[in-house]
Amino acid sequence: MKISVDDKEVFVLSETQKNVLKNEIPSAKLDEDLKRRLHWVLDHKYQRAFVKMKKEWDKKLELNGVESIPVDKDAYAQLVFSQPNYKDRDARDKDDPTLVVSK
Repeated sequence: MKISVDDKEVFVLSETQKNVLKNEIPSAKLDEDLKRRLHWVLDHKYQRAFVKMKKEWDKKLELNGVESIPVDKDAYAQLVFSQPNYKDRDARDKDDPTLVVSK
């Protein structure tokens, strides 16, 4: 089983690894189970990142003079991204190297 992102292979699960998983997960449900788990991990990361962004930006949007804040998550994120004082992680790390988390 190969996992790809934007057509680039990022992870390969060998047949032996799949068989180990089949020791716990019925064969007929393995693919479905793994897809569900991948979806959960990515969705969970997105949800946590959104909560963190909202906590940081609700006050900043008010200070920026924004009078209407959308409840739709995508619209909210686009509003934040459009702010002149918005910086993504790369820009924040560049401005303050002490924020960089070592690997």
